Amino acid sequence: MKLTRPTGAEDIDLDSVDLVDAAIHGEGDPHAIWHAMREHDPVHWQQVTPELGFWSATTFVDVTRVLKDHHVFTSEHGTLLNLLGKKDPASGQQLPATDPPKHTKMRSPVQRALNSRILARHEELIRKEIRMLFDAVVDGEVVDLAEMNAKIPMAVTGTLMGLDREDWPQLTFLTSQAIAPDDPEFVRPEGGKATLHRAHRMLFAAFEEAMTRRVGGGTGDLIDILRTMELEDGRRLRPGEIVSNCYSLLLGANVTTPHVPNAAIVELVEHDLYDEWAAHPELLESGIEEALRWSSPASHFMRYAKVDVELSGTTIRKGEPVAAWLGSANRDATVFPDPYSFDLRRTSKERNLAFGVGPHYCVGHAVARITLRVFFEELFEQFAGFELAGEPEHLHSNFIAGMKHLPVVARRRQPVGPAR
Repeated sequence: MKLTRPTGAEDIDLDSVDLVDAAIHGEGDPHAIWHAMREHDPVHWQQVTPELGFWSATTFVDVTRVLKDHHVFTSEHGTLLNLLGKKDPASGQQLPATDPPKHTKMRSPVQRALNSRILARHEELIRKEIRMLFDAVVDGEVVDLAEMNAKIPMAVTGTLMGLDREDWPQLTFLTSQAIAPDDPEFVRPEGGKATLHRAHRMLFAAFEEAMTRRVGGGTGDLIDILRTMELEDGRRLRPGEIVSNCYSLLLGANVTTPHVPNAAIVELVEHDLYDEWAAHPELLESGIEEALRWSSPASHFMRYAKVDVELSGTTIRKGEPVAAWLGSANRDATVFPDPYSFDLRRTSKERNLAFGVGPHYCVGHAVARITLRVFFEELFEQFAGFELAGEPEHLHSNFIAGMKHLPVVARRRQPVGPAR
């Protein structure tokens, strides 16, 4: 998704807007659309077919309410627009598609395994993987930063899940297909639906194979935690539920983390901010939070109203779907002054919604933040700067806002040495 700076003067006809269309997110200007919605129709209805439609929540307050209030909005009828009008096969089985209290019970052991103290032990592994990628970048030559960064989350999550390293490239590609099945680069000749179905089938088969290799209590990786956790009724997850949650964890890591540095580096280069950030390590934390806000990799999550409810003066009826647009909420000027400015020193009373909010706050947020911190530490140590070597290519996806290609020329601070 292009990270534009709308002024409000854009000619936007909200009645003709189609936020389901993946091409709008890859080549159009969703930020201009969301800006117009926040200004004129913050809870907007889009009719998709004669039988189907959905509400778009675009302000920080409304998006927070939709994602946070599980008593009023449920996750169990479908959490993404590609499930609009369909029964969610993961309902009640997968963390994102489960409401409290079951969600809380399922989430707790995974959250414990992914807390920052435990993950600190893996920091050197993360640093080693990032250094290996950076060491391959040749000074003065063009490198596709988006392709390179796409390898980072798999190295982290693949290790935490106990997945074979030789499978990482294929799993990374399949997760990209799963979140952007209509993208011209990923779509198969049979079309987007067939692409998505095949990607799901192959990912699930990989997790089933990984699961069948385990015996006894296992080694304590994330798959073993899913195998051995007990639900509120005392039973353990069924094989299909384990596989479904493996998919959710891997998808969450692979399709969000790499897009944060991609978006940040474009801003740093285009607005001459690279040297400033590199020279001020005390800005690392605030800069990463700003990069999360700015990139907002997960564009939306969907919920269904459990009762009639009012948002910004609009009544949403029981059973109606609401898409909560995180990228829009993170540009809400009432919460983030001068929202279209990338500000390394930004402070706010409210935390950005890049990882969501409420019961479904991203279970892997600590992994992502450690990875991003190490990434930027190593980036500023190894590279004096970058120059754009072409236009970024954006994913065609209404779910993930990101880049699939970002050609740059790197300038090194020091010669490449052996892997440290």
